[in-house]
Amino acid sequence: MNRIKKDDPCAGTLSRRNMIGGLAAAGLAATKLSASPAEALAEGGPCRMFSSLSPGSIGMKTGPKESIALAAEFGFGGVEPNAAFLADLSLEARNELRAEMKSKGLRFGTGGLPVDFRGDEARFRSQLEALPRLAQALQAAEVGRVGTWIMPGHRELTYLENFRQHAARLREVARILKDSGLRLGLEYVGTPTVRQPQRYPFLHTMRELRELIGEIGTGNVGFLLDSWHWWTAGETEADIAALQPAEVVSVDLNDAPAGIPLEQQQDGKRELPCATGVIPVAAFLGALLRIGYDGPVRAEPFNKALNDMEDREACAAAAAALKKALALAGCR
Repeated sequence: MNRIKKDDPCAGTLSRRNMIGGLAAAGLAATKLSASPAEALAEGGPCRMFSSLSPGSIGMKTGPKESIALAAEFGFGGVEPNAAFLADLSLEARNELRAEMKSKGLRFGTGGLPVDFRGDEARFRSQLEALPRLAQALQAAEVGRVGTWIMPGHRELTYLENFRQHAARLREVARILKDSGLRLGLEYVGTPTVRQPQRYPFLHTMRELRELIGEIGTGNVGFLLDSWHWWTAGETEADIAALQPAEVVSVDLNDAPAGIPLEQQQDGKRELPCATGVIPVAAFLGALLRIGYDGPVRAEPFNKALNDMEDREACAAAAAALKKALALAGCR
């Protein structure tokens, strides 16, 4: 295996496809709001963020139980829950699973929202009807967060029509989740190349998403912040600093390929955290630390080279990348 230099702030083992490169010093350049990890830790209190394994985001093919075992083996603090799997377990089996996870120092992170709210009304209604059972299973397994993403455009609906549909449907979803003590994280998509093909652009910034969250109005909806979309939307630490801790439900962490202009970056061709230094990981995590974010941090690179790896190797690469990134924010 190749290794990067010992004096590199992201030093660690590389994957076989050299995905985790040295983080350039320029990529760590501080903005006016930046603080050193030690200063951020002192200002924001103890770090309560934790790494969470998202198997599908790194191309893993393992089932839920195997993913839990690998998460424990490679030092993750949490693992993404599978709502359908948990709902099909008996109460005894679910309790045994939770006890096993606790013995391994694991907790559940953020689950995916099992409702398609973007398209056909009949499909939405059918999945909404099934949601209470899944939400109750998540609650019984001590899961407190689910997340989903917002498409930044539509071929048929204008911005206002799309906004109204999102608000109405997600309000119904959020009310069901609230009954089971679940918070819903929404992720805006900042990538210009995703938005441009759509006839009618839709929300793609933190400020616009805050308007939708306010319109939903259920009190249990917040942000699923992704460093990729934060960067492609042209946002800064100041945007994160303006948030309250409770507004951030979950966090995804990525880096971007080097040598490609922001406007040409492809959403499905990202890098693991600390791979290139194009996205200022330290600034992003440092801002979250200062506002007191206390939840899971997942790697979501959608990277073909990573997806082609064996599950254990992909898991090891993601764990190493997250460990280095969180260390930049003073988390150990």
